[in-house]
Amino acid sequence: MSDGNPVADCLFCRIVAKEIPAEVVRETDTTLAFRDIHPQAPTHVLVVPKAHYPNAAALAVGDPAQAAAVLAEAGEVAAQEKIAESGYRMIFNTGEGAGQTVFHAHVHILGGKGSLHGALV
Repeated sequence: MSDGNPVADCLFCRIVAKEIPAEVVRETDTTLAFRDIHPQAPTHVLVVPKAHYPNAAALAVGDPAQAAAVLAEAGEVAAQEKIAESGYRMIFNTGEGAGQTVFHAHVHILGGKGSLHGALV
C-alpha cells in the first residue's frame, strides 16, 4: 500500500512534478488532468491524483477524499471538453490484467462523436 508520497520512477509522478511535459487541461491543488498521448477517442483525458497510489482501489482505501476529488474533477473535465451532455466514459484500469500500464491511480475520460460505440477501451 502507498502512503501517497511521490515515486521517483513513476511516469505520472514525474508529470505531476513537471519533470515530463504533458498537455495539461486542468489542474487543482490535488489533481492534474492531461491529454492521453495515445488517444482512444476524440476526447481522451487522464485525471490523476497528485499523491501517488498504485491504483484506484489503493487510492480509495488510502485517501477516500482524494478519490472523490479525482471523480469530481473528471466531471469538470467532461464539462470543459464539452462532452458532458453527449456522454462520456470514466475508466479505471486496476492491475496489469485489466490493462493498467502506469501504476499510479488515474481515470480515463473518453468521449466525443462516435467514441462510445463498439468495444470497450
